Amino acid sequence: MTGTPLRVGLVGYGLAGSVFHAPLIAATQGLTLDTVVTSNPERQAQARAEYPDVRVAASADELWARADELDLIVVASPNKTHVPLATAALEAGLPVVVDKPVAGTAAQARALAELAEKRGLLLSVFQNRRWDNDFLTLRRLIADGELGEVYRFESRFERWRPQLKGGWRESGDPAEIGGLLYDLGSHVVDQALVLFGPVTSVYAEADVRREGAQADDDTFIALTHESGVRSHLYVSATTAQLGPRFRVLGSKAGYVKHGLDPQEAALRDGSRPGASGAEWGAEPEELWGRLGAGESPVTGGGSPVPTLPGDYPAYYAAVARALHAGSPNPVTAQEAAAALDVLEAARRSAAEKVTVTL
Repeated sequence: MTGTPLRVGLVGYGLAGSVFHAPLIAATQGLTLDTVVTSNPERQAQARAEYPDVRVAASADELWARADELDLIVVASPNKTHVPLATAALEAGLPVVVDKPVAGTAAQARALAELAEKRGLLLSVFQNRRWDNDFLTLRRLIADGELGEVYRFESRFERWRPQLKGGWRESGDPAEIGGLLYDLGSHVVDQALVLFGPVTSVYAEADVRREGAQADDDTFIALTHESGVRSHLYVSATTAQLGPRFRVLGSKAGYVKHGLDPQEAALRDGSRPGASGAEWGAEPEELWGRLGAGESPVTGGGSPVPTLPGDYPAYYAAVARALHAGSPNPVTAQEAAAALDVLEAARRSAAEKVTVTL
């Protein structure tokens, strides 16, 4: 990609900002990390240590005051700030990337999309799990007809965290938009919609299992798609024995994949895309999923399927192309709003113990 790199202002330097966004922005040709916004002195020092040329600001208002010096704003702050910060950025004339969930409601997401369209600005949502290794592999298997007609999609994002970590993500205050339904649920619902299209009905169970917890930490969502596929989605912090990440059943074969994409762990450990000779996002053969019919993969059924490398860098590369050359937005706010329709229906289903029709 040619031309002057686009200057990025990153708002928030907690987990999302420091582990995901900053490293991926810095690794993307056509983008440069210009400013990090955080009021936390320790995080300010961390940002300067990791990116010596970066500017640090204590509040997002400093960005709006010099909007002409920036080309893109990335919102990686707590969920409740996503809408006001994205709105301020768009009103300042700046394109925006917002971490998921883009908003607390589908109506808010669509209002942001309308504002971006009115201003002629990019508004993209960071749904990085579309570039997980297992998801990319599953998309290829479906596209190649290896499963036949898919009947059932089981997706699990499970963890064993019996002790609370604290913070806004575990807050029971609805204003915080915390809990696993909106955190990990944003990922599994988005993946289901990408694979199998719109949903006609939603059933959900949301529980608070851990002592002292205030937000849902063990949640199940059942979706019926217009295509006829049924998706069963599990997100939990209380799973003592983890199930397969994917179990997908079709008329021809099934695919079972255990384990998580390695990119988050690599980023947490300080690895960076393109910084070493190892292929980014690759996993060892012993972790490959299996494709087959008639026997459990646990007892050797099916054949191993090489897992495609995960590719989180592809998201920001697509954002850079969209801004430089007008290429398609990798994840639109309208797509995110469709996922929020499902999440809102799931929240209602769990609260009222009903199946919700969309």
